[in-house]
Amino acid sequence: MKKRKKRKRGSKKIPNLTTKIISILRKNATKSFNYKQIAARLEVNDANSRNQIIKELAALASKDKLIQVERGKFQLNQQVDYYQGKLDLTAKGDGYVVVEELEEDIYVPKNNINRAFNGDIVEVYVYKHRHNRNNEGEITQVLTRNKTQFVGQLHLNDNFGFVTVNGNKMYTDIFIPKDHINQAKDKEIVVVEFVKWKEKSDSPEGKIIEVLGEAGTHETEMQSILAENGLPHDFPPEVEEFANKLDTSIQASEIKKRRDMRDTLTFTIDPKDAKDFDDALSFKTLENGNVEVGIHIADVSHYLTPGSILDNEAYERATSIYLVDRVVPMLPEVLSNNACSLRPHEEKYTFSAVFELDNNAQVKNQWFGRTVTYSDARFAYEEAQQIIETNEGFIPKEISIQDKEYTADPKIVEAVIKLNNLAQQMRKKRMAVGAISFDKVEVKFHLDEANEPVGVYFKTAKEANKLIEEFMLLANKKVAEFIGKQEPEKTFVYRCHDDPDDEKLASLQTIIAQFGYKLNLKDRKSTSQSLNKLLTDVQGTKEQNLVDTLAVRSMSKAYYSTKNIGHYGLAFDYYSHFTSPIRRYPDVMVHRLLQTYLEGGASANQENYEENCKHCSEAENFATNAERDSIKYMQVKFMKDHENQAFLGVISGVTEWGIYVEVEENKCEGMVRLKDIPEDHFDFVREEYAVIGRATKKAYRLGDEVYVSVKNADLAKRHLDFNLLGSKEDVL
Repeated sequence: MKKRKKRKRGSKKIPNLTTKIISILRKNATKSFNYKQIAARLEVNDANSRNQIIKELAALASKDKLIQVERGKFQLNQQVDYYQGKLDLTAKGDGYVVVEELEEDIYVPKNNINRAFNGDIVEVYVYKHRHNRNNEGEITQVLTRNKTQFVGQLHLNDNFGFVTVNGNKMYTDIFIPKDHINQAKDKEIVVVEFVKWKEKSDSPEGKIIEVLGEAGTHETEMQSILAENGLPHDFPPEVEEFANKLDTSIQASEIKKRRDMRDTLTFTIDPKDAKDFDDALSFKTLENGNVEVGIHIADVSHYLTPGSILDNEAYERATSIYLVDRVVPMLPEVLSNNACSLRPHEEKYTFSAVFELDNNAQVKNQWFGRTVTYSDARFAYEEAQQIIETNEGFIPKEISIQDKEYTADPKIVEAVIKLNNLAQQMRKKRMAVGAISFDKVEVKFHLDEANEPVGVYFKTAKEANKLIEEFMLLANKKVAEFIGKQEPEKTFVYRCHDDPDDEKLASLQTIIAQFGYKLNLKDRKSTSQSLNKLLTDVQGTKEQNLVDTLAVRSMSKAYYSTKNIGHYGLAFDYYSHFTSPIRRYPDVMVHRLLQTYLEGGASANQENYEENCKHCSEAENFATNAERDSIKYMQVKFMKDHENQAFLGVISGVTEWGIYVEVEENKCEGMVRLKDIPEDHFDFVREEYAVIGRATKKAYRLGDEVYVSVKNADLAKRHLDFNLLGSKEDVL
């Protein structure tokens, strides 16, 4: 991940200047522009920016991308079709270049990739313009490498080695000279750094910078998943040392600067295995019959001094990473599990959103600011759920985190029941205005002492989970509204979620029709209502996980930005992330900005914060990929231990090379290759989402239930191949 660069005052670069200039000229192809007109379009008027524009115009003209039609006035050279964009490779080796100013991506055949890697920023020359499909082009140069470090298996020869890189989007091995093998052994999994790719060489050259271990072992695979996504594991010693020297004691002088809420009933509700508690709820009944609810969040920004090595490390990580068997935290343990964890019977510095709510869950008053709190109790979700379901405080031993039965404080029981009532009302109102309810089943694993998967179970959200979710949503929404509606507009960090893509929704509509469902895509409200109905209707069915997954994929990806567009999935006009600063750096930025504005400070630099938002969004994507990879690895590992067992599954995908089957009891997905189905020669019929036998006319369709067994479980590729035993009706 890129380090933040400190720029000298007055020397800020205009980001993406080349792209912006070409975009302006492309949209006004018949006009010519001078530097002043470009500057006006870009809304910059300082001398430094104008000088950058003058230099860039001259540079583009020297490359024949622009024509100087008269002195100082430039026009796009329509004869030369060069663009800059991001390369997205396919598993087959060809790719598409995504160009911001073009509606259609540029298709690049594999023989024209010209040493570019997936994700690289490239220059592409378009040599075929097509009206009915993507333009076709050739990559002329790599401008910026997306990544320079890769994970793969080393294969040694006498005088050199080569690394086969993990993943299906890398089309070449990496050559390793003898002096760059770094004592790695044959067949070990290594991290290799790209060095160069000579023009006449078949393969790029690299050097081994880290040995992860023996292929197929659990620890090696977990470290590989982190390394593949460019994610960290251990904290540098100097960061640990810095964190351990922080004064984490509660000082009377600091308490005086805060709202003291230690006497207000406060408690946490978290997963039973949680180690960091970054949010707590307080509850108080007011004389007017309303209730005061406090959402108290660990005040991480109190300990993170901007620019310190601890803050820089937290920024680079940007998020905690949750693999199946471990958490890679954003903050060292002294903060994440101790000073910033709202543990029971301890005083903590917190940042709070406090609301007065009436019996209809309407917010009557609100307050934001720094506080000091004291948690009276800690509950697991299962314990809170017991209180909600029974309206009593008795907690049986089998769900107790105290390993014994006990009775909860009656005041907390009253608070939990009232908060649940308010949360249900808030949720109902969200749904009524178009929020979408994604209660997707989470796959979890029972692990033994060696972290081997010995069982699979599913985690579903119940009322206790939704209680906490609604109050966190309330805090995030109201903080964003509080800043977002101020005049003049202030720089802030928003969590944005765009409307879903029409094509993806149409594709979802087509697929779910195979199961007898339909969507109403007439307008925004009918779309969200019919999506919610779909997600409710599939609950408990064989196709639930498939439909849930496809529905999520039809949505746009949420991201962080200073430019607010609202949050489609939650149906909020303003939304931010305020409630998890232990594990998300954007929340730290939100706390800092909120405190600055509460103190009357000026608006922060938007360009800097937008750059930080982009970094945090990218880090989140890498972390999500790693989490998904670790689940897939564990699923493959679990199935490898059950190779002789027959499993009932549902056909979750149909392609020209095979059918994908998701096992119903554990959600593991694998492929049955068409060539491996012995009963006939099967052809893919796209329109029917089916494969059909030429002789028998036997059909296997999307959504059909079939029995499969494991043919091959490839841990390195995290891939399952299945044998097809037959349809459910045939086998039973």
